Amino acid sequence: MNLVDPMISENPGMKIAVIDKDEPGGICLTRGCIPSKILLYPAELVRLTEKAREFGIATEIRSIDFAQVMGRMRALIGADIESIRRGLSSSENIDYFHETAEFVAPYTLKVGADTIKSKLIFLCTGSQTIVPPVKGLAEVGYLASDDVLKLEKLPGSVVVIGGGYIAAELGHFLAAMGSKVTIVGRNPQFLPEEEPEVSEVLLKDLGKHMTIMTNIEVKEARRSGSKRLIRAEDRKTGSAKEIEAEQILVATGRGPTSGILHPEKAGIKTDGRGWIMVDEYLETSQPGVWAMGDADGRFLFKHVANYESEIVYYNAVLKRRVKVDYHAVPHAVFTYPEAAGVGMKEAEAVEKFGREGVIIGFYKYENTAKGEAMSAKDYFVKVIMERETEKIVGAHIAGPYASVLIQELVNAMYTGDQGPGDMRRSMYTHPALNEVVQRALTSVYSVDDYHRMATHAHEHNQLRHRDEDVG
Repeated sequence: MNLVDPMISENPGMKIAVIDKDEPGGICLTRGCIPSKILLYPAELVRLTEKAREFGIATEIRSIDFAQVMGRMRALIGADIESIRRGLSSSENIDYFHETAEFVAPYTLKVGADTIKSKLIFLCTGSQTIVPPVKGLAEVGYLASDDVLKLEKLPGSVVVIGGGYIAAELGHFLAAMGSKVTIVGRNPQFLPEEEPEVSEVLLKDLGKHMTIMTNIEVKEARRSGSKRLIRAEDRKTGSAKEIEAEQILVATGRGPTSGILHPEKAGIKTDGRGWIMVDEYLETSQPGVWAMGDADGRFLFKHVANYESEIVYYNAVLKRRVKVDYHAVPHAVFTYPEAAGVGMKEAEAVEKFGREGVIIGFYKYENTAKGEAMSAKDYFVKVIMERETEKIVGAHIAGPYASVLIQELVNAMYTGDQGPGDMRRSMYTHPALNEVVQRALTSVYSVDDYHRMATHAHEHNQLRHRDEDVG
């Protein structure tokens, strides 16, 4: 949501200052979600083309024009950025500053050579790449996620430091384009924010195209001739490893940018990491100053920022008292296959409701007609519910189109009872892939039964529920 336009329409005489040290459009447009997904679609096409051979289609990828892939992304993003810039620069009600801002006193900002005062301030300051304290890393040079978007030539080999979403997506892109990719994560689990079952599927499938190492701590980086070399240690055994590549990509997460802003000079509190602290209405410790998006550090997703901007608009402009609600925040990992999730993981639900208070719905893609047609093996939908109310408290998907399928479960979590009743009663198109979601909601197990069957699925075939009518 764009806060500026509705504010002007509600208050025609209002004067608004928009300050951005970077290109207009925010991280999502300029160097985050949108450009990365423009790049990830060609990577998906590469993997789909390769998979076509399973179906008797003799395909061949003769070449990949990396410069064209990157050029298309920059052209699309550049046009959007320029459109926003024109809009900000041409409005009579908006003063647009392409400058760095910092607080010098409460409600007072220094912006370039100007000083601006206001009793209503919105902090949408985004986040920045976290660079781990690896000896020699700065000296040998590295790419951050922002830098990948600037590449003119595909590196022959890349070692990625980090094992989360950014590492997975950019590793997938570079590998599909033709780089030799090695991902080095310090967590014992690849994609540690995902359910273990989801991580296992992506580790297996992505691992066919790149090397993925977990529980490995990078200690040092140095030059090795024309290449870069990292020295790492196994966190369990202490054994040393050395990995050589043309480029090092740092993908170890995002951190706050509040240090640039100096919020302490304005009486605005931050937490121990530097994220701006807000209350349940998204107001900071200084009345009239609000923070949203990455600035508050809660969920670093554009869709959350959009939602939070609505809450701020209701509270700051319309003077309502609307609390934020994060009970069903979805996310997706745009690799091949995809992963997606919303709400609690199983361990969180068991901790809150007890082992007997949780039930799990589970269904595999391959046990639907469409999934079988796609040869979609080992992919699944997992739904976590509170037993007493059957309220959906979490859902997790590993497989093609996970980012699309998850929305049905997100929508259910926003209904009155937050339960599966309407979805179970709904008529689903057959044979369509979203039948796997409905069947996950009708295949309900206790936590122990779920794990028992999952453990022995291949031996006893207990999780197979073949369609009686495959159309």
